[in-house]
Amino acid sequence: MERSFAKEVEALKLGDGEVFRGEGILAVTKALLQSGVSYVGGYQGAPVSHLIDVMVEAEDLLHKLGVHVETCTNEASAAAMLGASISYPLRGAVTWKSIVGTNVAADALSNLASPGVLGGTMIILGEDYGEGASVIQERSYAFAMKSSMWLLDPRPDLPTIVRCVEQGFELSETSHSPVMLDLRIRACHVTGEFVAKNNRRGDYSGLNRLSGPPRFDYGRLSHPPVTFVQERLKVEERLPAARRFIRERKLNEIIPGEHDDVGIVVLGGLTNSVLRALERYGLADCFGASRIPLYVLNVAYPLVPEELREFCAGKRAVLVVEEGHPDYVEQAVNVELRRADLQTRVFGKGVLPQAGEYSSAVLLKGLAAFLAEVKPAGIDTERVGATAARIFAHVPAAAAAVGTLPPRPPTFCTGCPERPVFSAIKLAQREVGPVHVSTDIGCHSFATFAPFSLGNSILGYGMSLASAAAVGPNMAKRPVAIMGDGGFWHNGLITGVASNLFNKGDGILIVMQNGYTSATGLQFMPSSKAGRSGNAPGMDIETTLRSLGVKWMRKVRTYSVAKMAATLKSALGSAERGLKVIIADGECQLARQRRVRAEDAARLAKGQRVVRTKFGVDDEICSGDHSCIRLSGCPSLTVKPNPDPLRTDPVASVIDSCVGCGLCGEVAHAAVLCPSFYRAELIRNPGLWDRMLFTVRRRMIGWLGGRVGEAAA
Repeated sequence: MERSFAKEVEALKLGDGEVFRGEGILAVTKALLQSGVSYVGGYQGAPVSHLIDVMVEAEDLLHKLGVHVETCTNEASAAAMLGASISYPLRGAVTWKSIVGTNVAADALSNLASPGVLGGTMIILGEDYGEGASVIQERSYAFAMKSSMWLLDPRPDLPTIVRCVEQGFELSETSHSPVMLDLRIRACHVTGEFVAKNNRRGDYSGLNRLSGPPRFDYGRLSHPPVTFVQERLKVEERLPAARRFIRERKLNEIIPGEHDDVGIVVLGGLTNSVLRALERYGLADCFGASRIPLYVLNVAYPLVPEELREFCAGKRAVLVVEEGHPDYVEQAVNVELRRADLQTRVFGKGVLPQAGEYSSAVLLKGLAAFLAEVKPAGIDTERVGATAARIFAHVPAAAAAVGTLPPRPPTFCTGCPERPVFSAIKLAQREVGPVHVSTDIGCHSFATFAPFSLGNSILGYGMSLASAAAVGPNMAKRPVAIMGDGGFWHNGLITGVASNLFNKGDGILIVMQNGYTSATGLQFMPSSKAGRSGNAPGMDIETTLRSLGVKWMRKVRTYSVAKMAATLKSALGSAERGLKVIIADGECQLARQRRVRAEDAARLAKGQRVVRTKFGVDDEICSGDHSCIRLSGCPSLTVKPNPDPLRTDPVASVIDSCVGCGLCGEVAHAAVLCPSFYRAELIRNPGLWDRMLFTVRRRMIGWLGGRVGEAAA
């Protein structure tokens, strides 16, 4: 895994009255154990991957509680785990990154929501929305609404988050409906504290097993004709039960204010940002008190009409703060107020943007526009406008002082084993011409940026080969699909490989085999050399592909750029039809560095010999062409001023972050570039032979240097 969670695991053991301190997502993990869950599953993915990572590392604690944990191969398999709660009083939780993960899990979730549940179920979503996101910009609200699953969006405050988890299970059981817990990035990583409770075992678990299945009940299946009855139950029984529970338990919050002729309806996850913006206008304080009343929707869906009407009654206007499009909540607020014949004006999109993250600057502008429009009694709106103008006047001045910042697109880690593959593709295309490249979700998607700029589509995790299915028959050259080993096991094996073989496709698949699901923090997967138990899972990509019928297959070390380019050209030019697979094999450099550094530190402590490889560029030989940089894109490869006063072009240079992967030299060799790269070995605790060899080399270099000097004279 990416890091050790030993400290976090200890925090999970806290009991009644002790104070838990940490991040929001870890507070959720603790709240699950306090709620008596019987099982937890999930697929890795920021910003909620810590939940599963910590659960895996806390295996001893979970064993004592009887909690079953699964690291699922994809979100669909995680969602299907919740089927245990349809007919049994088992509390369970699953987690993944939304909205892409929810899309993968959609089939299972719809079939879960239709019959409903007996045991409380919770889907914990990392709502990856906004400028810090790594996925498409959509939200989970629509999915919750169309399937009648209740969506919690807790205020980024640890006691509120924990309360929503604990009462979310009760809400699920009371209304017999699944509950989604929507955690924005700021909620996952907010830090704080709450008073812990004892962890408790589930009513049934591995330590107290169910005696057997209940009497057969066709009504618990999501299958016609009972699905028509289930649809009616969602509206006539489950929805009213959920609204009663939300209202009685006061899951939503009212923050009172003195200027009660106006108000703000805000989704829970945005509350802290709104309060901060109000504070800058002198309309709130840093402790969460506000001069303008706030109705905080810790339950984003469903709305509770009675609560909404009570909050809006007597108010001239309310502002609905809801990120993204469509404006689901704003529309619902308008409908409920009109039904109640309340003429409160509703503001939202218009004073606030239609799309995009509601950052501090966005909320400051939106609040100023709202207040200027409605002019609440007792608020100096001109002063608010002047404050806004003063705040934003600093922004252009600061930008002008700094100047234009260069773009900083994400890129591969130094020494990444996947970078050489794209160098090889560029070299191959010099001879065969441009080819269609289907890219995929994962670290390898960074090849879409300079200097490679390779990729014509990204359709979903593990879907690169499937997305090229209609390209190949309509193009002169075979398409190339790139897929990571994580994507292969997640979805690519079935949607890509099996479908291609079934339809007798003719294309090329490059599988990046680095040993981990690396893009989400180095989690284990079926083909890792070791799994969560420390033993090898025993699955192999090459064997799996051969068992399916792949005949043309090559396994190439990723750093062998020339061999990779030759293999790719062979696949593109082969007269043999059918799927051709190249397994690009190279351990994730982050994982390797963590392993090697620990091994080297242990050897140094024992006084043993340790060798570190570095690469460099000879300034006198470098021509200043910089093809090496354009072909490799390594962050350790840069330029510096030419030391020769008669040459103006800067020379290439290798900086200290070099990890000795050798790509620069491989590219120089494969592309027949200048021979300016050299390889050096830094030896610590050298032996007698190392010292003797060093002495001989130094004397030889000194002698040759003297001969050159005499010849020049």
